[in-house]
Amino acid sequence: MLTHGQSLSHAAAGDLRPHALVIGSGFGGLAAAVRLGARGYRVSVLEKLDAPGGRAYVHKQDGFTFDAGPTVITAPFLFEELWALCGKKLADDVDLRPVAPFYRVRFYDGASFDYSGDAEAMRAEVARLAPGDVAGYERFLAASEAIYKVGFEQLGHVSFESWTSMAKVLPDLLKLEGFRTVYGLACKHVRDEKLRVVLTFQSLLVGGNPFSTTSVYCLIAFLERRFGVHFAMGGTGSLVRGLVGLIEGQGGRVLCGQSVDEILVENGAACGVKLAGGQRLAADVVVSNADAAWTYKHLLPGRYRRRWTDNRIAKARYSMSLFVWYFGTKRQYPDVAHHTISLGPRYEGLLDDIFTKKHLAADFSLYLHRPTATDASLAPPGCDAFYVLAPVPHLDAGVDWRERAEPYRAAIAKRLSETLLPGLEDEVVSSLMLTPQDFQDRLNAYKGAAFAMEPVLTQSAWFRPHNRSEEVERLYLVGAGTHPGAGLPGVLSSARVLDAIVPHARELPRTHQLPAEEGFAHVRPA
Repeated sequence: MLTHGQSLSHAAAGDLRPHALVIGSGFGGLAAAVRLGARGYRVSVLEKLDAPGGRAYVHKQDGFTFDAGPTVITAPFLFEELWALCGKKLADDVDLRPVAPFYRVRFYDGASFDYSGDAEAMRAEVARLAPGDVAGYERFLAASEAIYKVGFEQLGHVSFESWTSMAKVLPDLLKLEGFRTVYGLACKHVRDEKLRVVLTFQSLLVGGNPFSTTSVYCLIAFLERRFGVHFAMGGTGSLVRGLVGLIEGQGGRVLCGQSVDEILVENGAACGVKLAGGQRLAADVVVSNADAAWTYKHLLPGRYRRRWTDNRIAKARYSMSLFVWYFGTKRQYPDVAHHTISLGPRYEGLLDDIFTKKHLAADFSLYLHRPTATDASLAPPGCDAFYVLAPVPHLDAGVDWRERAEPYRAAIAKRLSETLLPGLEDEVVSSLMLTPQDFQDRLNAYKGAAFAMEPVLTQSAWFRPHNRSEEVERLYLVGAGTHPGAGLPGVLSSARVLDAIVPHARELPRTHQLPAEEGFAHVRPA
């Protein structure tokens, strides 16, 4: 892996394979790079930050290791596929451990629910929380399985490139009641309000408001039941490092500290990129793992865009953002689960404030991650590592996070101290914050939206920015902003789509073949 300042032109001499440039090293970009390498391309991944990972960046501070982003690992077979493409086994490089319970849900009144993949344990938990809803819960899970078999197994890796492709699946979506919302489907099957929350909060983990997100996302319940929830020992960053190793093993490079300013176009086709420093890198195909709205608004000049105009981008609906506080404590909290959902006094009202009113409310619901519950090596001896995130409005809310960040953090710390982490304010020895402004400025997320476009029905599948760009040839999109959407299974599946739409390297007409002596990543003066 090359860092900022190292040569962009270093490569094995004589490598004349077609060149693929990947913008961004999030999981979607890294997975795309592995798949392109397996299809005969030499691949350069360009990363703005000083280390790979994108939203999965790793912060190391005061002896603590903090995973910046994704911590809930489901569908591990999608990672296993990438290792298999390289003739290797995931288990040889990454130690995935099952997490139980998947989540501990703590309600505002102090009641709790352990959400797991154990069928009998779940029935017992439902019976304890809502005795009259056990049968309804089973019906909900059956509906989730039916949606999973269509929405994930059949459509998750399909490129929706025409309205007819969308029309073909509409009957299935209607039969599966995709017109309902996540919360609406839960309401159809169960009556208890707390159980409805337990069955619907997962859509927030992919940026969706359960009161407006299509019920197709109810497939998450069965996905978790079937494959479990896992954690990578050493942190999620171990998966990032493993993928970088696969790319380098294929003869590719991950180039850090390289910010892309523009996607270059010749004769209606992407032909490379221009870096912030003015250098131009030629490519036979370009794949953007940058935020889809950011890609079109800031990287592809307006003269090439007919569908994703600035006006259309601005009018789209975007997911919420996140306020994330990473912190380490000088003591341990052994009674706290690996994943905890700590709910506030409101559910629908709070989400309405976040998604619709764009109002930063005084109350909040929290996701608390304690990775040291599974891997003690992520903190110094006798300590615990945490991060806590609160869903908040994206930047259209007009919140000045330079002023609001510390008071908001203090309010969260007070809440945690009074509930899950007694005496927390006196135990913190390391602290770091990430705000919606950081999502925009650091991660190039349009409007600071943490999960790209909101996954409502009218912004799903064909209605989402396509995996094969509608604007120019040889430009492809992966990641949360394209089909099928956010979350690790979503972004990894977006890379799977490339297998069907990017030609194999041997089939590609060579329009930008580079002389061997010009090296791995051809650099032309601006």
